[in-house]
Amino acid sequence: MEIEEIINELKSLSSPEDLEGRARFGIKSKKAFGVRIPELRRIAKKIGKNHLIAIKLWNFGYSETKILASMIDDPMDVTEEQMDQWVIEFDSWDICDQCCMNLFDKTPFAYKKVFEWSKRDEEFVKRASFTMMAVLAVHDKKVSDEKFEQFFPIIIRESKDNRNYVKKAVNWAIRQIGKRNMGLNKKAIIIAEEIHDLNFKSSRWIASDALRELKSIKVQNRLK
Repeated sequence: MEIEEIINELKSLSSPEDLEGRARFGIKSKKAFGVRIPELRRIAKKIGKNHLIAIKLWNFGYSETKILASMIDDPMDVTEEQMDQWVIEFDSWDICDQCCMNLFDKTPFAYKKVFEWSKRDEEFVKRASFTMMAVLAVHDKKVSDEKFEQFFPIIIRESKDNRNYVKKAVNWAIRQIGKRNMGLNKKAIIIAEEIHDLNFKSSRWIASDALRELKSIKVQNRLK
């Protein structure tokens, strides 16, 4: 598919109702067609992996073209410079999370970027760090527990950030790490209790919500 053909298909699928639905879920991108994720996946399957088209789609600047770019780009063709450029252009949580889930976590730079982006102040850049932690905890089955234990000091440090999209991602990260196996579950619970004792509004919420799930009968039985 050529870029013009892709854009025309997205325009034909545009839905005012879906645009309204995005707003209800706190998605506030300035440029969007209003096309659902399943439709984007269908188009991505038609295109196949294509780094050059991905770059063109990203530069087109619409939410859907950016998400579609993350679906078709080849992680082995992605550079650190590209990741750093894309991440500063995130303007909504859906683009942030889709890029991390579809592409960034599969690059050779994934773990490096977790540490780098966690130190940045931009809300969606920092969110990307913790989204990466969460998706790596689910997708990277073979890595050692120690790799995830390195994230705990970052989680503690940034749990004081009360910005909505940051604290929700911090919470997501500790929950996903704590559901990998029983060993990490026990350690994540200890970290969550430590976070709760920091006594910040955000840290109390992050910890309380995480502990509720990590200690739940459902999670404990699955890990056993």
